[in-house]
Amino acid sequence: MRRFARPGCVATIARAAVMIARAVVLVIVCGYLAAAPTSAQPAASRAGPAQQAGTAFARGNFEQAALLFTEALRDATLSNDRRATILTDRGVANWRLGRFKAALDDFNRAVSLYPEYAAAYNNRGNALLSLNHPREAVKDFRRALLLAPGYAAAHNNLANALLLLGQPKEALRLYTRAIRLTPNQPAAINGRGRARLALSHPHAAIRDFSRSVSLDARFGAGYRSRGEAHLLLKNYEEAVKDLSRAAAFDPNSTDIYVLRGRAYLGAGQVDEAVTDFNKAIEIDPRSVEAHIARALAHGRAEAYDEALNDVGRAIELDPRSAKAFAVRAYVYKAMGTPELGLKDVERALRLDGANPEALWARGELYEAQQKRQLAIASLRKAVALKPSLDEAVTALERLGAAPDTSEQTVGSAGPGDWRVVKGQHGYVATNKRYPRLRVPLEMMSDEPPKLLDWSLRQAPFKGIGVLRFYAGKVDERGGPARLEQGAIVDLYTSKVVAIEPMLQGTREAQWTWGDGKLIVAGLDGLTDELTLRAPRPRPDRRYAGDPDRQRPADPWAWGPQGTDEQPRRPTRGRPRPKPKSLFELFFPQ
Repeated sequence: MRRFARPGCVATIARAAVMIARAVVLVIVCGYLAAAPTSAQPAASRAGPAQQAGTAFARGNFEQAALLFTEALRDATLSNDRRATILTDRGVANWRLGRFKAALDDFNRAVSLYPEYAAAYNNRGNALLSLNHPREAVKDFRRALLLAPGYAAAHNNLANALLLLGQPKEALRLYTRAIRLTPNQPAAINGRGRARLALSHPHAAIRDFSRSVSLDARFGAGYRSRGEAHLLLKNYEEAVKDLSRAAAFDPNSTDIYVLRGRAYLGAGQVDEAVTDFNKAIEIDPRSVEAHIARALAHGRAEAYDEALNDVGRAIELDPRSAKAFAVRAYVYKAMGTPELGLKDVERALRLDGANPEALWARGELYEAQQKRQLAIASLRKAVALKPSLDEAVTALERLGAAPDTSEQTVGSAGPGDWRVVKGQHGYVATNKRYPRLRVPLEMMSDEPPKLLDWSLRQAPFKGIGVLRFYAGKVDERGGPARLEQGAIVDLYTSKVVAIEPMLQGTREAQWTWGDGKLIVAGLDGLTDELTLRAPRPRPDRRYAGDPDRQRPADPWAWGPQGTDEQPRRPTRGRPRPKPKSLFELFFPQ
């Protein structure tokens, strides 16, 4: 989430508060905006145009705010710094109104008049970032931080730009800095989760996303991000729940409906997936991604005409979409005519030789041609480029091949036959006793992990295990601190349920087991509740030791209606009557 420094920021706020009978109209803390209290409104009507503009902005009336800021700028007695702050405020209002060139002009004039004004650089950087100029935006954010090192919004916005430029580690550091400056604001926490997602740490990312929505239950971006992380982990039910919440806060987001449609598709609910893709296309008829997703769903449902229509429309909208040609090749393969898909795959790879969907489609076509080794090689390349590409992973499983053959054992064996291997996407713990289980070891620093302990839970958590491991060092105010995490695994489903912190420095998380749940009181003040086993219904103990007492009527009893008569059901071990002989049947006694 990008954050502008809004009208009345820094020195302007102090002047406005005094002039409006000491009532706060705008409350800005490093780029955050609060609504104007109603008590300030009568005083605002007696204030100057700049203060009235601030009130209008707080109410969301950006057009009126821009007009009032323009009126305020007509004052020829304004000092350069005061004029720069008003220009910056008007720039934000213009940006909200979609007047991007006018906004940039305002920010440029503000910077030239008042080169020491950090908010002007922050806001201009935000504008450049929105216009897809992240490198230029980085320069402005760094200037803002040089002038105001404690400017949390600039830390957050610089992290946004670096994440867009493919520098998630540096972004992670900056998000953490912003969180320390403003620990109760969800935007930076959500941003840090996005950085962790980019570093292939989805479990750690989910903790950040959960914290962001715990701070603000109406923070739709947090639900969207958490839904996306659950989708990567194939937690389809949880993904649908979170994306549904996100859609409630942002009902016109094409991306949210496409993501939820993919979650439905992963869960095998094709009709629900098509409904979401329909909604996405209704919102944005030119969405290439939505047409491709719906084509894939129609292909799964064997509605091949609809699938070809959708992918044809996607190619019409973007003739250079390698993914669209790849999906059409897959549809042809599903129709039993793989030879028609060969040209599409070749076209896709000419457009983008490293496109994972194109490599997956080529693998599917090789499989249809019974070229097993070529199919496996192409599918492995697809998974190496995009580990979350379920179609390629499923195809490899169907062919009986492992996704990654480049893994190497790291260090000595751990407890309970566990060992650490390093592949293309980081460290993984494996165990020959559980061949289908792979535990990703999410490292927080550039060190190899170390397995510390393996424990199996007893009933009612039978089948649940905890693998404790050293996860590197994290930055704290007093310096780097050792981090140990626990991976909770379900051996019945061969799935990692969660990865939770256990120890950081001298602080230890509290893990409480009971009623089929694990409650983790984390080190960041957030409590996670994980349902691991459905609790069994407890027997009715009211009549224990008193067999002569009458039991209440069973509403589902087999006896006559309105009575408590309970027929005796056959019990195991009761001797069956001896079968009669043929003589006894014809000549009964």
